[in-house]
Amino acid sequence: MKKVIFALLAIIILSAPVSAAQKIVLGVTPFPAKDIAGVAKEVLAKDGYELVIREFTDFVQPNLALQDKSLDANFFQHVPYLENMRKEKNLDIVPLVKVHLLPIGIYSQKVKSLKDVPDKAVVALPNDPTNGFRAYKLLEREGLLKMKPGNKLTVLDIEDNPKKLKIIELEAPQLPRTLPDTTISVINMNFAVDAGLDPTKEALALESKESPYAVVLACRSGDKDSEWIKALSKALNSPEVKKFINEKLSVKGVVPAF
Repeated sequence: MKKVIFALLAIIILSAPVSAAQKIVLGVTPFPAKDIAGVAKEVLAKDGYELVIREFTDFVQPNLALQDKSLDANFFQHVPYLENMRKEKNLDIVPLVKVHLLPIGIYSQKVKSLKDVPDKAVVALPNDPTNGFRAYKLLEREGLLKMKPGNKLTVLDIEDNPKKLKIIELEAPQLPRTLPDTTISVINMNFAVDAGLDPTKEALALESKESPYAVVLACRSGDKDSEWIKALSKALNSPEVKKFINEKLSVKGVVPAF
């Protein structure tokens, strides 16, 4: 009788379905966040998690989707941008680990050097507060503008514009498409690369690699101590991800931030 019971138990155990890997839905922008997330996905699979990667082509929707729980986490932004959106949209989202740096750059189809920028040239740059600040500071560093002191900069904060540049502020994803119509455009690296530009060869100037704007993983505050978010954080800061950035992405200006 005992043998029969043990046999039945063995059959039940062997026929029981294997529990599916826990899914984590992660929102990313195209380059390089999507590429890095792909490496983290392989690392997470070893720990029993399935990473579902959802791609976004703007800087607003990934946070709104995280807030309404369409996503479990996102990975595309730096802390200053997140803090600004938290205040504007009343978001309950917190930053976690730093992963990589994406220097913002100046590009052109009209001039080969910033010394060649003519008077009254048209200049396009991001219209969101954080990336706009970075763009204005880069233009100031290159001697094209002088800005008033402050943590938020717009066209109204230009103190000196010796070349009488015409400044146009646009949504960041649109900037690569402005190149045929502008003298120079200040473009976030992910959108530049996604448009086929090579920052190491085509940028007329790049933000310093010492920039504080590292891209971070973010989640809702209630999830920050969850085991799955700890696993995702660990995967994004894994040796495999660092190796991938150093070997595959560094030639395009991307550097690890951990």
